[in-house]
Amino acid sequence: MSSSLFPQDGLPLELEAAGVVHPEVRVVTVAAKVVTVSLPLAEVPLIGSTVTVRWAAPRGKYAVPATVIGIDENRVELRAEGVPQITQSRLYVRGGGGEPIVMTRAGQEATGLVQDISEGAVRARFPDFEVEADSKVTMEVQLGSEVINLSATVAKVSPIHRRAPGEEDLSIELIALYQLHESQAKIIRGYIMQLQRLERAKANESI
Repeated sequence: MSSSLFPQDGLPLELEAAGVVHPEVRVVTVAAKVVTVSLPLAEVPLIGSTVTVRWAAPRGKYAVPATVIGIDENRVELRAEGVPQITQSRLYVRGGGGEPIVMTRAGQEATGLVQDISEGAVRARFPDFEVEADSKVTMEVQLGSEVINLSATVAKVSPIHRRAPGEEDLSIELIALYQLHESQAKIIRGYIMQLQRLERAKANESI
């Protein structure tokens, strides 16, 4: 595996361990077949376990299974097993960020901001709210001129350590999983494609 396929040091990749997706894992160092990443201590996988590593590259989004071969506090050394493959899974074609989202659980509501969304999951930030992994929630998401309502299961809840401007009142980040009707999937797919077209047009204008 060429080291050029991985993100540069300091940039994020995606790590899936034990069925939980960690969407923004910082790369510490990269070698030919080994990448070292930084994780919160509570999320460090067991040595010898198998994880999936995903990252964006010019040709698309790559994925490769990897084995945890070393742990040094919160730094995890991963050795790629096999050849990276381009993945087209809708679960991992994500887009968006900054869209308003309202989450409801047990009659209580919290309003937050989407970090990214796909046809299988949403990552969003909220003020402090009584919610935990495996909680059943409903979500209302504003995507452009469309509003979609989702019945979801929370997969992961984490405290926010670094807040972006405008996120001063937000204290938790969660990932929620769901299954969509085709009409809902079409809205999300169209919204992400529209954002991608706008990004390409903006990039072309700057050339």
